[in-house]
Amino acid sequence: MQSTVGSRAFQNARLQKKIKKQAESFVPAALAAYRERRHADLQSLCRWVLQDVPNYFDAMHLLGVSVLECGRLEEARQILERAVALDQNSAEAHGNLGFVLFSLQRYEEARISLEKSVALKPNFAAAQRNLGNVLLRLEMGEQAIEAFDRAIQLQPDDADAYCNRGVTEMMLRRYEAAALSAERALAIQPRHFEAMVGKGLAHLELRHFEVAEAAFNAALALRPDMAELLAHRGRLNVLLGRRAQAEADFDAAAALEPSLELAWRGKAQVGMLTGNVEQAIVACKRVLEQNPTSEVGLTLLGACLGRLGDTAGAIQHFDRALEIKPDYDEAISKKIFYLDFLPGADFAAQQTARSQWWDAVGSRFARRQLAVRSPDPNRLIVVGYVSSDFRIHSAAFAFSPVLRSHDRTNFQINCYSCSSVRDSLTAVFRSQADVWVDALALSDDELADRIQADGVDILVDLSGHTTGNRLGMFARKPAPVQVTAWGSGTGTGLRTMDYLLADPVIIPGDVRHMFAERVHDLPCVITMEPLSDGQPSALPMLRNGFVTFGVFNRIDKISDEALAVWARLLRAVTDSKIIVKHFALDEAFLRDGLIARFVAQGVAQERVICIGSTDRPGHLQAFENIDISLDPFPQNGGISTWESLYMGVPVIAKLGNGASSRAAGAILKAIGLDDWVADDDDGYVAIAQKFAAMSSDLEALRADLRAKIANSAAGNVTVYTREVEAGYRQFWREYCASRHRDARE
Repeated sequence: MQSTVGSRAFQNARLQKKIKKQAESFVPAALAAYRERRHADLQSLCRWVLQDVPNYFDAMHLLGVSVLECGRLEEARQILERAVALDQNSAEAHGNLGFVLFSLQRYEEARISLEKSVALKPNFAAAQRNLGNVLLRLEMGEQAIEAFDRAIQLQPDDADAYCNRGVTEMMLRRYEAAALSAERALAIQPRHFEAMVGKGLAHLELRHFEVAEAAFNAALALRPDMAELLAHRGRLNVLLGRRAQAEADFDAAAALEPSLELAWRGKAQVGMLTGNVEQAIVACKRVLEQNPTSEVGLTLLGACLGRLGDTAGAIQHFDRALEIKPDYDEAISKKIFYLDFLPGADFAAQQTARSQWWDAVGSRFARRQLAVRSPDPNRLIVVGYVSSDFRIHSAAFAFSPVLRSHDRTNFQINCYSCSSVRDSLTAVFRSQADVWVDALALSDDELADRIQADGVDILVDLSGHTTGNRLGMFARKPAPVQVTAWGSGTGTGLRTMDYLLADPVIIPGDVRHMFAERVHDLPCVITMEPLSDGQPSALPMLRNGFVTFGVFNRIDKISDEALAVWARLLRAVTDSKIIVKHFALDEAFLRDGLIARFVAQGVAQERVICIGSTDRPGHLQAFENIDISLDPFPQNGGISTWESLYMGVPVIAKLGNGASSRAAGAILKAIGLDDWVADDDDGYVAIAQKFAAMSSDLEALRADLRAKIANSAAGNVTVYTREVEAGYRQFWREYCASRHRDARE
């Protein structure tokens, strides 16, 4: 924004003849004082003239401009309003009044003044740019861009107009256009600080992390103490998995500007990522103390509460965030995730939330026009897998058996990896792929371009609404057939997702109409590679003289309802103990809180054993001390259920009223352990009591479980993969048939 004096030489034809000589002496003196920035002299001169001629417009206008440039905004407003009243046809006066109103954050009044200015003088470039800035603050994005474009057309070397157009394009989520606008500003003015920052922010959203980092560092070289910029670089480091650098940036930003919301939001994120939930909660509260309507702060605090097992409280915070910003995708995604943990949230509630994401977020992306391809139902099918979990992660254990076992004579396998983390399992996945693409630094549009260029026939989402998903890219539909599977087998809500791989237990037939996808049944919702590490041990209760129950699941899966049932069965089974194992229990805050919850249910502290992080062999070895595993609800275990079974430890599960609350039951039924699946709490406790008293049966089952798994279609990885491939072939044939029908019509 800038003020304008205008081109007039401070002449006024209406001056009375008796002061003509005085006016003639005023003009050169005023111009000289203004050009030399002698504002005190200029203002004295203007006031002296106005004492004799109160209606002298040029003196009034120039006085207002001078006071404005001295930063006395309220005084400038009053003077410029009098100037406008003296000459309603002065575009410059309306423009300067609009600028001061903008500076006073009176945006609607500023808009009216600036619109009058450009109506009087359409080729007034500065007023057009200033109008664009006002419209930007009023979140009238399209109109703001039009104003900036008019300013640029009038003044092609206006770096500020390009820069601020980029800011507007960022607001409208047109990140490629925003990056281009910032580049044009920098071409005109290479050290334009705001344009450097805008370039970094646009490329950050486009996932062009190297470009974003270079832009941020260049801007920080100009202003090393810019707190907000340090916080943005912290955001970049979070996305790149550089947690220590991210924390350092956020700490530095908060030290420079203790009230900076962005810094505290970042500290909350780092706390969550490093397992320091207590630190994250403190940071969230700092955000909300300063800005109670921060949708980001509310969402982060909700995620903290969810991590602590307060699912209802978490969802209340997500809903509050969505009241403030209905299309805030992070709040919707977090709500979707935690609804799977909420007792009483059924299929209808879960799928309604997924539809909300589609309506508010996914539906705004334009669908891709796909190139014509051979509709041969029997040809080799190119399958593309998209995931941020091609690494050591529970989701990877669910889909790795299929990728390893694919029939390469009929299927080409492309993997699109979207994670900054690479480990030994990443190398295995890479070796199994016919085409491997590191897609972390590709925007959704760029990733869609690559998938189209690769000729992918069936594109498979392996994440659902979990962290690192690329559902925005799937919303664009860059492949003829799209499928969601394994990583989060509960549906996406995307109208562009054609199929969901599941089974008849996890998604019964009478609820399938609620899903956006067509449900295709496999032998089980997930499978797992046979475990080569370790063998089932002897039954612990025989050496201990008491039953040991085990829960090797995420702490946020331990709902109050599940914990109450476990406490009940601990009271019912004399001298029994429970071992809870999860890496989050390294944190004393969480560990002490969990034990306190058991104590509140009447379970003595010494009967609750908590184990934190171990390596994978140590994790599996810990099952040697477990007689019976307890599946949490309503969010069940998946891979943890398979691990327990492979280590010879049967699992008690309860069927719920949502997909996430039926996963463990689906696995147990798929390998023939129907009598370990309860329909209600009483049944759950009864199963525990029954088998706790049957040591010989437990011992026999412990030795036989691996064979039962191997003899089932759910546990036999080769058989399971052939079922998956049969599904893919069916999907492709249906697509080819639809293409033939379209051609005939």
